[in-house]
Amino acid sequence: MNDNRVHKRSAPFVLSPRKPVAVSSEDMVTIDVFGAERGLPLVVRARSSDLDPIAWANANRSVLAKHLLKHGAILLRGFALNRPEQFRQLVESVSGGAVPYRERSSPRSRVMENIYTSTDYPSDRSILPHNEHSYAITFPRKLFFWCEIAAQQGGETPLGDTRRILARIDPAIVDKFREKGWMYVRNYTPHFGMSWQTAFQTNDRARVEAYCGNADIEWEWTAEGLRTIQRRPAIAMHPVSNEPVWFNHAAFFHVSSLEPDVRGPLLATYDERDFPNHTYYGDHSPIEDSVAEHLREAYTEELVSAPWENGDVVIIDNMLTVHGRAPYVGPRRILFAMAEPYTRTDSISMNLEVH
Repeated sequence: MNDNRVHKRSAPFVLSPRKPVAVSSEDMVTIDVFGAERGLPLVVRARSSDLDPIAWANANRSVLAKHLLKHGAILLRGFALNRPEQFRQLVESVSGGAVPYRERSSPRSRVMENIYTSTDYPSDRSILPHNEHSYAITFPRKLFFWCEIAAQQGGETPLGDTRRILARIDPAIVDKFREKGWMYVRNYTPHFGMSWQTAFQTNDRARVEAYCGNADIEWEWTAEGLRTIQRRPAIAMHPVSNEPVWFNHAAFFHVSSLEPDVRGPLLATYDERDFPNHTYYGDHSPIEDSVAEHLREAYTEELVSAPWENGDVVIIDNMLTVHGRAPYVGPRRILFAMAEPYTRTDSISMNLEVH
């Protein structure tokens, strides 16, 4: 995601592992609970460095699913995983295979089919916490990260529980978003950000229009390129646990989330309707800067960071957990995959009625 959107408060809370509290039935792994207060990620550590993660995961899919539903994120550590192809096979073993990167909003490099690098942005920048593709009608339920090279310093992937984030937000603000939903307005131009050709992986305008029509995206061709508008509920119900979760990019793409050195020139160059990315309430009324700041604070207060180690894999329930990125020093290479596409059937009006 856009690396110019930074944490504006304290650094993520770093947890220390507690004593292992459970062992698998085959005595192959230990399970560590990280912190009673936040409870994520759950760390599954191999007792032997030659333990095959693919075979183990395949034999323990139901166990992983149960833990993921409770904790929202699982860190696999100490397994024999050292090649991108193994990572691809692990995704297939757990979730039936990785899916393509559609409706692109951040630069990634393709490593192999449906396996990508994590966001390619400067190492001195932070990436705000977010749920992958919350602006899309169809989004991945599961995310996978594999650490091929851990940074010398920093570079953590902060995680936060969207159930707890929702509980932190002022109820009056929650009610307003529940009533209005949120809107994402995006302008694709050759001057700033990603082109529509890259985002939609085609040069054919008709294919873009067909995609937008099927994905509940309003579109307009402009003198500079393409403008799209997406209106979505701000709160979603998890399809398995039936829990309400804070699931949107309302703060992430809000112009106030940009760093000052980026926001200043942007405001001086573009009219608001032409900003590369911006968010509103679902009725196109402005989201107040103070509200966006409150949302960023709610995220920050719930973030947990576990330092990467080479070979680590993190599995995330994309609806239950947000992820971001801390700045780092030295080489860092994290591979990324999405899986289990889910098409939402809710609407802003339905969201209001349910709650």
